[in-house]
Amino acid sequence: PPTYSKTFQGPPHGIQVERDKLNKYGRPLLGCTIKPKLGLSEKNYGRACYECLRGGLDFTKDDENVNSQPFMRWRDRFVFCAEAIYKAQAETGEIKGHYLNATAGTCEEMIKRAVFARELGVPIVMHDYLTGGFTANTTLAHYCRDNGLLLHIHRAMHAVIDRQKNHGMHFRVLA
Repeated sequence: PPTYSKTFQGPPHGIQVERDKLNKYGRPLLGCTIKPKLGLSEKNYGRACYECLRGGLDFTKDDENVNSQPFMRWRDRFVFCAEAIYKAQAETGEIKGHYLNATAGTCEEMIKRAVFARELGVPIVMHDYLTGGFTANTTLAHYCRDNGLLLHIHRAMHAVIDRQKNHGMHFRVLA
């Protein structure tokens, strides 16, 4: 019912805010998820981001399972991705971006990652909404709203919930 749905904030903005942050209008935003998503070192992952951004993409993003593995720790990945953004921006004269996956095992760790991304000047973080959990997402969403970060929701595992013909829930309801 409308009275119930109005009790949820929902997304604070749409694509227009992202366009404004990237200063990109009148065309589709071009981006990609870095592949291979697992196996690269932090430095090589950052290099792949740079090459994509320098080659003409507006943004790159982490995939859902790019998190903090022994071969690629989140903090170092964040630093190398931020360096890639700034180097590509300096060379192209365009604003670039990367969606850093802040998903973590606890809300406290997730906020720590979002804080670090903000300190690096990266304007957007990503959360694995369903695997991370509803409360974790709300926690991160409130932090992002209060601190000027955009929040990208990755919908890993959504098909288990929203693609069932006889039961389930539409992703717009989840959002």
